[in-house]
Amino acid sequence: MAELLIVYHSRTGGSRQMAEAAADGARAEIPTRLIAAEAAGPADLLAADGYIFCAPENLAALSGAMKEFFDRCYYPVLGQLNGRAYALMICAGSDGEGAARQAARIAQGWRLKPVQAPIIICTHAQTTEAILADKAIPETELQDCRALGQALGAGLAMGIY
Repeated sequence: MAELLIVYHSRTGGSRQMAEAAADGARAEIPTRLIAAEAAGPADLLAADGYIFCAPENLAALSGAMKEFFDRCYYPVLGQLNGRAYALMICAGSDGEGAARQAARIAQGWRLKPVQAPIIICTHAQTTEAILADKAIPETELQDCRALGQALGAGLAMGIY
């Protein structure tokens, strides 16, 4: 049976909430593993049939912990993930586009197949206090994450991806 892997990093809780919502949606369709970026490794990637990568944008790029996950895993799995489905979710204070582009470029190098445009949730955190504060993602936006997880899970379960 196919399996979905969701790898996330979160410092203030926004990306974690998004990843958990996607996992809730996916688990209705397919076995799903939710793993923090710091704990995920090449074996986790190789064991899965599809992926959701979820991270905050920090200084117009992927968070350091998420980038470090990609750095650690990139070469050990290169050439072994070709054609597998993936999606991106970014929690951003402003636009999130830089992190989404960076993650998409890494996924392209792995020859992964994007199944939809990235979900970018903007918290509009622009002050030091707001940036460092714990985030509370609105339920309406978490529903989009759940729907992504469910759709990707269903596609994998049906063999579409």
